[in-house]
Amino acid sequence: MPSPESCTYLQELRKNPAFGAVGCEFNLDELRQGMAARQKPADKNVKCICANIDGLPCEWVVAPGADPDLRLLYLHGGGYVSGSGASYLPLAALISAAAKCAVLLPDYRLAPEHRFPAGLEDCIRAHAWMTTSGPYGPAPAKATFIAGDSAGGGLTLTTLLALRDRRMKLPLGGMPLSACTDLTLAGKSMKTEEDPIFSADAMPIVVDLYLGGQDPRHPLASSLFGDFTGIPPLLIQVGEHEMLRDDSVRVADKARADGIDVTLEIWPGQVHVFQVRELPESREAVKHMADFMQACLSGVNSQPHKSAQNGIWFDVQRNN
Repeated sequence: MPSPESCTYLQELRKNPAFGAVGCEFNLDELRQGMAARQKPADKNVKCICANIDGLPCEWVVAPGADPDLRLLYLHGGGYVSGSGASYLPLAALISAAAKCAVLLPDYRLAPEHRFPAGLEDCIRAHAWMTTSGPYGPAPAKATFIAGDSAGGGLTLTTLLALRDRRMKLPLGGMPLSACTDLTLAGKSMKTEEDPIFSADAMPIVVDLYLGGQDPRHPLASSLFGDFTGIPPLLIQVGEHEMLRDDSVRVADKARADGIDVTLEIWPGQVHVFQVRELPESREAVKHMADFMQACLSGVNSQPHKSAQNGIWFDVQRNN
């Protein structure tokens, strides 16, 4: 069952329309302002170190006790048109502390000024750079991982596909959270789930801003249409009350069909990118991410023992 805090949080969210709902203006400037606000980590001992990759601004986040040679590339959300690493410092700090790793937050280029595949190219470049450079200067990585949420979750998967296709060094694992994987917007939950964070009504606008008329079925735009053969294990987390829920379900099925080790977690009562909501489930989900990374580092099967329902893995029982 969802925690009491999660139930209260959802009730409060439902009192107001989601961003971009019918009757509400899609205000890109407002969205960008909200998602660019700098949020400081709660722990004042966490180090935030600015970096630059040939003009691509980034920021390292290193919690006390973290190994600077164990590195995670975290790709922020924002619908491909907004967002910044600055607003994800608290989550990055929690991941860094739980997984004992350094987290790199790149400010990849945004649409519509920089349409697909500009942001993806930045993510590819950031991962290649972090394999040889850490928070304190040039140094080879012991291991790398990629994670991201929403649009950043989609970029997590497409970056893995692109790295494999280009025969570049791959991370040990990928962790897409609330990922956007199908820009044709064909997922059933896109129509059936009332997302309290971001309305499905706004998604066609986002897709047009990002693609500008390009093919939404391109596998490096919509990973659902890609071939996952040869990519590393995946931990996929998504909330029950998300329009993008079925994007995660379907991409997990596709990756498994292509022979990839996939752990899919659908969290009851949770909303889009619940990992940033400071709820009990937020902290537990971050712990699962750290456990997944440790399993990959140990070279063991990353998929924990869980009960299965209809081929979908749940960490906790979902209300049906």
